[in-house]
Amino acid sequence: MLQKKKLFLFDIDGTIALGNQLINGARELLDYLVEKKKTIFFITNNSTRSQQDYVAYFEQWGIAVSEEMFMTAGVLTAEYFKKNLFDKKIFLMASSELTEEFAKRGLHIVDHYEEDIDCVLICLDKTMTFQKLADACRLLQDENVLFYATNMDLSCPTDCGVIPDCGSICKMIECVTGRKPRYIGKPAPDIVELCLKKTGCNSEEAIVVGDRIDTDMVCAQNAGVEGALLLSGATSKKDMENSNILISYVFEDAKSLLENLLIG
Repeated sequence: MLQKKKLFLFDIDGTIALGNQLINGARELLDYLVEKKKTIFFITNNSTRSQQDYVAYFEQWGIAVSEEMFMTAGVLTAEYFKKNLFDKKIFLMASSELTEEFAKRGLHIVDHYEEDIDCVLICLDKTMTFQKLADACRLLQDENVLFYATNMDLSCPTDCGVIPDCGSICKMIECVTGRKPRYIGKPAPDIVELCLKKTGCNSEEAIVVGDRIDTDMVCAQNAGVEGALLLSGATSKKDMENSNILISYVFEDAKSLLENLLIG
């Protein structure tokens, strides 16, 4: 039952906002959950913003949040590399914000071809050049070079329509090299498991709210928690008909989800 959930894990793009526009009912939904003393985290595959950037992003709408509420695929990946690949030399294709996250953790990163690179990591990089793409492909022709990526999303919804995301960049590289990366972000369950650990909640007390079946809902399934799909971003009713993923709840948007909570 939705009303009994204690931990709400929200995707952002297509769920809470499209670009700089809030989704219908998003502010009211968040206000209601705060009033009811629910715990909120934002779990996003968007790796172009830091936690500090997200605080400022939400403040433009007058929504008070803290850095700790944002669990991004970028930060999760940086922590994973610090724990597991700290001694590796990494070719990183990423935004300046995420590059800074890696640098401040002491990781050895470069943004150009060098012969002794151990790993290629691809993120959504809006300043990506053809040379960076070519360098990544050149490196990955060596099977000893590891291949990672933050997230598998092919597109990212914005207020101006959809734009390519990390998964699309990886598809180009796969076409050239035949290599597929290991994805760190959703739909892997790690980001949900981290939120459960931080809050002490169990899987029955949590719910993932997102607009994608292949990342948000599969992530919920992989983590053993319920999922609520919002049709305000990347997924249409037709997409649902063609999916075999079990989805616990479906709503038009954040306003519809709030209305259901109020009924209860």
